Amino acid sequence: MARLLRKKVTSEIKSARESRQKVILLADDSEMVRNFHSYIFKNAGYEIICAIDGADALEKLLMNPVDLVATDINMPNMDGYELVKRIRKMDDYEDIPIIIISTESEAQDKQKGYDAGANVYIIKPTPPEQLVESVNLLI
Repeated sequence: MARLLRKKVTSEIKSARESRQKVILLADDSEMVRNFHSYIFKNAGYEIICAIDGADALEKLLMNPVDLVATDINMPNMDGYELVKRIRKMDDYEDIPIIIISTESEAQDKQKGYDAGANVYIIKPTPPEQLVESVNLLI
């Protein structure tokens, strides 16, 4: 019974995602970066929900239908790696596209992001076109 109910809820979430404006959950502790990335994504036609860290992002993810998560790595309370890992453990969001946007540019940082479950890892600063292109390819 519980499995059937979970499948129904998951199906309803996926159906809701397909019939509305696509929503990006953007997690970054820098207000300037949040504002800049929000501006870029809004101009590309996406709705944005902002979070100030990973813990805030998880809370907002549970309260809002979201189509993609874009997260920084270095944030207080919960970093981006932990956020990605926790999202991947959630039945309703285990397949949601996740982009890491970080200043951490070492190969081991990228690998850690992919190991956590990110689909794309982008180094900041990045051209706005690259951000939008990455999102468009994923949703």
